[in-house]
Amino acid sequence: MGELSSWNDSAAKRAILDFVAAVTDEGGSGYVPPSERIATFDNDGTLWCEHPMQPQLFFLVDRVKQLAAKDPSLKDRQPYKAVLERDLKTLREEGKQGLMELAFATHAGMSEEAFDKIAKAWFAASRHPKHGKPFNQCLYRPQVELLQFLRANGFKTFIVSGGGIDLIRAFAEEAYGIPREQVIGSSGRLRYELHDGKAVLMKAAELNSFDDREIKPANIGLHIGRRPILAFGNSDGDLAMMRYTRTGSGARLALLLHHDDEEREAAYDRDFHLSPLAEALDKADEYGITVVSMKHDWKVVFDDH
Repeated sequence: MGELSSWNDSAAKRAILDFVAAVTDEGGSGYVPPSERIATFDNDGTLWCEHPMQPQLFFLVDRVKQLAAKDPSLKDRQPYKAVLERDLKTLREEGKQGLMELAFATHAGMSEEAFDKIAKAWFAASRHPKHGKPFNQCLYRPQVELLQFLRANGFKTFIVSGGGIDLIRAFAEEAYGIPREQVIGSSGRLRYELHDGKAVLMKAAELNSFDDREIKPANIGLHIGRRPILAFGNSDGDLAMMRYTRTGSGARLALLLHHDDEEREAAYDRDFHLSPLAEALDKADEYGITVVSMKHDWKVVFDDH
């Protein structure tokens, strides 16, 4: 198996290989020391499948079902009603931030450890409605391969996602080789409490940070402390991160995944319900962003085809 063997020999693959070769060549003008080789990746729609809706929303639906079984009045209250009915029109009106706030509210009053157990149990039991396998197996093989390739060349890889940080941490290390401390995502507030002499962090029903658009670079600065030299996203929600990366000094690479493969995954962009792609795609050339076509640049999408 050669380098990036799941990628077709296209301009996108050559851009990646040329970039990595340049930043790792100690005698070259583009050399970047390992400490500065930071790569950031969005998660939903960039590393794993987000169609027909983000796995976080499937998780939220199942959680609301559990709560509604205990309190049937939730079935008639918004936004719980829309979640249970998968009413995408109403959910779109709530927006990603509103849904993230709801997600945190449905897990308030439990510890981080308790949530982690719930998340891992859900991943073990859940199945993607189209692909028929667990959500944490609906990973894009070329991207997993790219993460491994970057780390083999001295990069440190991070997830910077609008999805909930705790849900991603429940599977990211096993799935992507990205440890929990290298995951940045939307987060709820935590409360320090003592329970029978044991110190725990309890989840509160309050949004701490909604990690989308311009908040992504801000959280990169806060949590990583270095400007990435490579960023990969798939929507306008990632554009600020890609431009923050691309406009730094020295060698830089910003990549945008275009979902244009109806047969193997899905084809969508501007009108996708919670992850629209318009400006980033229309102005990719102007912004110096390399567009990756799922249909034309990837030999395979998932491990099974």
